[in-house]
Amino acid sequence: MSTEASSTIARVLKPTILALIAIVAISSRLFSIIRFESVIHEFDPWFNYRTTQHLVKNGFYDFWNWFDEKSWYPLGRVVGGTVYPGIMVTSAIIHNVLHYFNFPVDIRNVCVFLAPMFSGLTSFSAYLLTKELKDSSAGLLAAAFLGVAPGYISRSVAGSYDNEGIAIFLLVFTFYLWIKAVKTGSAFFALWTALFYFYMVSAWGGYVFITNLVPLHAFALLLMGRFSNRLYVSYSTFYAVGTLLSMQIPFVGFQPTRTSEHMAALGVFGLLQLYAFAELIRGYVTPKQFKTLVKTGISAVAAIAVIGLTVLSYSGVIAPFTGRFYSLYDTGYAKIHIPIIASVSEHQPTAWTSFFFDLQMLIFLFPAGVYLCFRELKDEHVFVILYSVFASYFAGVMVRLMLTLTPIVCVAAAIAYSTLLDTYLERADHVLASNLKGPLTRSDETPAASGVTESKPKKSSGKSAAKAQELEAKAAASKGAVGYLSGERKRVPILNWDSRMMVIVQLTWFLFMFAWHCTYVTSGSYSSPSIVLASRQQDGSQMIIDDFREAYYWLRKNTHQDAKVMSWWDYGYQMAGMANVTTLVDNNTWNNTHIATVGKAMASSEEVAYDVLRRHDVDYVLVLFGGVIGYSGDDINKFLWMIRIAEGVYPTEVKESNFFTPRGEYKVDHEASSTMKNSIMYKMSYYRFAELYGGNAVDHVRGVRMPSEGPTLSVLEEAYTSEQWLARIYKVKNLDILGRDLKDATSFEKGRARKTSVIKRK
Repeated sequence: MSTEASSTIARVLKPTILALIAIVAISSRLFSIIRFESVIHEFDPWFNYRTTQHLVKNGFYDFWNWFDEKSWYPLGRVVGGTVYPGIMVTSAIIHNVLHYFNFPVDIRNVCVFLAPMFSGLTSFSAYLLTKELKDSSAGLLAAAFLGVAPGYISRSVAGSYDNEGIAIFLLVFTFYLWIKAVKTGSAFFALWTALFYFYMVSAWGGYVFITNLVPLHAFALLLMGRFSNRLYVSYSTFYAVGTLLSMQIPFVGFQPTRTSEHMAALGVFGLLQLYAFAELIRGYVTPKQFKTLVKTGISAVAAIAVIGLTVLSYSGVIAPFTGRFYSLYDTGYAKIHIPIIASVSEHQPTAWTSFFFDLQMLIFLFPAGVYLCFRELKDEHVFVILYSVFASYFAGVMVRLMLTLTPIVCVAAAIAYSTLLDTYLERADHVLASNLKGPLTRSDETPAASGVTESKPKKSSGKSAAKAQELEAKAAASKGAVGYLSGERKRVPILNWDSRMMVIVQLTWFLFMFAWHCTYVTSGSYSSPSIVLASRQQDGSQMIIDDFREAYYWLRKNTHQDAKVMSWWDYGYQMAGMANVTTLVDNNTWNNTHIATVGKAMASSEEVAYDVLRRHDVDYVLVLFGGVIGYSGDDINKFLWMIRIAEGVYPTEVKESNFFTPRGEYKVDHEASSTMKNSIMYKMSYYRFAELYGGNAVDHVRGVRMPSEGPTLSVLEEAYTSEQWLARIYKVKNLDILGRDLKDATSFEKGRARKTSVIKRK
């Protein structure tokens, strides 16, 4: 087949393969729709969905100035100034465009399918990025890997309407544009890098990863002696335009100039300006004068920078690192100082099994790909190495950041896998004649690799070059080594077709196993919405547990419009979105004191808790209890975090040690401490639980037998319990009309009811 025919086939096949990869990426994220229904998942997506509804209904101006009175009662929340609006604006634009062309698609379906649709774009971005690093074959593999990798699917299934649904596409595409800008030195690509960086800033708080990784790459190239006009133009354009654009997001504001997380980018920008200025004046002074000038300049700049940063930090102009940032370097920091961060499951350190679960075979191809980047070590490969090292570390200390590791793992694994295929699919005659580049000396570096000069090397005469090659070949042969031939070393030939076939079959088998693993994990573990649970009955049939939506529907239909509902912050977004009630706290977690107050109420006795409930105008209290069906994510298992957060703000009123037995055990059965048994969390969870089993109740989560007589309630009354007892809602009693203590009034009513029942039996 001629070269022209092969090129034509490749031009047709590549778009076709990319389209098929996008279809597979989208389809693999639809299991949740097939198994359940088109519904918003998890917790945070419900807030995003609610705000998107408001944006579509009332317009952008009203959304930008929206004050939400139904959250964080009685404080409220300024929505426009406390959100990353990227995902809401994207959905609203898609919805309006579809309606403009007379496609009457509901905004809910746009939100449900947004993340799967962007996964196809993410695969295409991975193709472009990897193509810049190696070739189009590796790019196609990277696109396929990222399209089905569980580490990315976990946050992009249908219904997962969270910021990461579009942010990973923006992350990968921004990195592609940055690599393109550095390779070409084009201000055009640098400008597009800044524009997509702005889009990323508007979409996800993880933009800080780009803010620090790009300047780190520029700084590393500077230390390696690879400063060039390409690097200067690319970074200066990116930083200047990107920083100004990012400051237009109200939630970000002046953070790029006033927070420690952004100082590295500013420092590298200043360093590049000084380096460029030094290169400029180098041609106007003698080498001795230049050396003296550089020494003086470095000392002066270093002193000014240290003094300036110190003064600005102590004066409060530059804010210190946040607690979330410190927890990335000290995994025990949050548990001691900021328990609300440590209480979130996705902020926990990543288990080793999670790497294999989310990446499968990519985890052992990943180091091989990074090694191959070390062998080439061009400017773009330095970026891959830095990305790999830092993303691996951050993914190890926080399970949520597995999401940022997955793209580079797919890219590096594709480079390694493609290299293996290139090696073992070559014809034998071609392999015997093929050569690999040997290590370059300083004089051999090309302008693109060194970045120091843009001038082309002079060509030597044909005779002298031939003579040098002959002498070099003889020297290598006399030493008995593989040797160098014209600066290249021969590859070890692979002659036997059976050896090559064995490797190809194994590589193909790995691909099949990878595809099977990704399908299994996606369909089972990552396609179950948290608001709808599924279990298997004894006969093997599936049982759907819909207690969450039952409870929220009850609240929506049976409470007045201004009803205030207190619960732990995990369920705030869902209640506001589905039940349309006013909540005290939610998943924004911006006010630790307010959350600690809710924790204090849950951990206190009825008398103390009732005072908190009345002061906050609470009408209903919702708790989750999984003791009946074995749901381990209930509030009793989260109770220790409520206690710790409350103790941080109210250390004299709530003490964690009081909730443990004398032996230091966390018990809920007859051995439970008196403080535990008297807390309203314990009472609301186990109220009437013993009656359900005729006095012989067993908590199927904790695996313990409960006392035959359960707790009683005085200030709360049961309003609703879902079918599987998963969601329990209690109404806060009003003050007694006779002025009695509610406990005495309840005891009186119980005694009166008991007396009436005895008389009736007689």
